Amino acid sequence: MASSSMSLFSFIFPLIVFYISPSIGAKEIEVGSYSGWRLPPSNDPEMYTKWASSKRFHVGDHLSFKYNNDSVEVVDKVGYYHCNSTHPISVFHDGRTIIVLDQPGPAYFVSGDEEKCKNGERLMVEVMPKKHDTFPPEQSHSLSAGCLRSLPEFTIMVLFLLLP
Repeated sequence: MASSSMSLFSFIFPLIVFYISPSIGAKEIEVGSYSGWRLPPSNDPEMYTKWASSKRFHVGDHLSFKYNNDSVEVVDKVGYYHCNSTHPISVFHDGRTIIVLDQPGPAYFVSGDEEKCKNGERLMVEVMPKKHDTFPPEQSHSLSAGCLRSLPEFTIMVLFLLLP
């Protein structure tokens, strides 16, 4: 009886962790790969557009910006297309910035130097829902809440099975 309870627990416990952990499956993606966050070469101003089009971004992923003598600004769509960072959402200038992609949809980043932005140092990524989300957000939200509400009862049931 104890061995079957343990095997049941070893099967169910990873499932619990998978569904309640928001960062499972998240990855850290280095912006620009080996080039980092910098002014693109004059013959390749679309460097970041090409780079982003070769990647898939999901909610929970982390963008890692590495740079020198520069900055990263999170902006809205208008700020991105017009290289206008007069009202940025966030500003970073520490040389190593990690930004968590926390919602699906487009996310926009520019250099705080307007000329660098106009010359291609800007990035737009399309963020997909979490890999294991298969329901629309409103259904997924209520499903998650239901799972979390039933977790204590489930835990008690698992503990009951494990007791001799």
